[in-house]
Amino acid sequence: MFGTMDIKTRTEKILEKAMDEPINNEEALYLMNVRGRDLQALLIAADTVRESEAGDRVTYIENWNINFTNICSGQCGFCAFKRDDLDGDAYYLETERILEIARKAVENGARELCIQGGLYPGLDTYFYEDLVRTIKSELPHVHLHSFSPMEVYYGARNAELSIEEALRILKRAGLGSMPGTAAEILNDDIRAVICPTKLSTGEWVEVIETAHRVGIPTTCTMMYGHIDGPEHRVEHMDILRQIQERTGGFTEFVPLPFMHPRAPIYREGKAAAGATGADDLKVYAVSRLMFRGLIRNIQASWVKLGFKFAQVALMSGANDLGGTLGEENISRSAGASHGVRTEPEEIIRVVKDLGRIPASRDTLYREIEDV
Repeated sequence: MFGTMDIKTRTEKILEKAMDEPINNEEALYLMNVRGRDLQALLIAADTVRESEAGDRVTYIENWNINFTNICSGQCGFCAFKRDDLDGDAYYLETERILEIARKAVENGARELCIQGGLYPGLDTYFYEDLVRTIKSELPHVHLHSFSPMEVYYGARNAELSIEEALRILKRAGLGSMPGTAAEILNDDIRAVICPTKLSTGEWVEVIETAHRVGIPTTCTMMYGHIDGPEHRVEHMDILRQIQERTGGFTEFVPLPFMHPRAPIYREGKAAAGATGADDLKVYAVSRLMFRGLIRNIQASWVKLGFKFAQVALMSGANDLGGTLGEENISRSAGASHGVRTEPEEIIRVVKDLGRIPASRDTLYREIEDV
């Protein structure tokens, strides 16, 4: 498939194996460093596996992001969203204002609300519980895909609850699923530099596995292109793979390229200027080959990539374009140059241009309808 020589190259051998079974960490790291024709062969292999696992549908969801505060006690070097309480552009939305935005979003077709915010001093699990109950009492059919593992951890600690107690409270209130953000790179040496006050790798895994155990599915993410290297990306994806083998609770994998322009860690000269396009494509392709049989859905974030490059990602292993979004402020604050809201018609146009089938989905990929 990948060559006609009698003696196959290492790339060819790995990719032939990948047609039938997941690649191992050593093979993944090798593929993370290929170039030229070998890179092209990797992308073709990933697209072939994508077709066998997910078919020709490209899914998306009509959703809305509500970032309810940018006031945060954390100290993440990649974050340009955070503000201190006394900053002129700091904000905190009261529950009634959040509910007003939620009503508007649902009226505009959103079937999912992704609610996240900074670590506002003193917020606890009971605040998140009240917020969920308030929204679900008025909008019972909307799916709440909300609160990062860091927010859950922070809220539980402030409420003097265990992680499991906190998650059970949120599930009873109506939380449907969680974004698997705050993962960044699951390596504590990297985290000590880019997010020293954030939960550790072990704590992130604990929150995620506990969520899955109590019946709250999550996505999983990887934010790369700062001080990490290919070996850290493979290590991160292997941790996610091991979690999925134990719990089966991940609905999708979302690679998130580092947005560098306004990130403090970049301005201080401590981080790279984000990943290259080749790096991005290797992440999509290698993740497809590593997660084979475990995580079916891999999302190309059009907010991070733009629609043109997202199309290329869809030919390199990805099968989902995420959400239509609304009021997404975190990527914009970091310097993302692409829009924070799009209409379904634009996603449909981009997908059909590839000869693929656009399909609207729910958060958990249980309801999928071709459009």
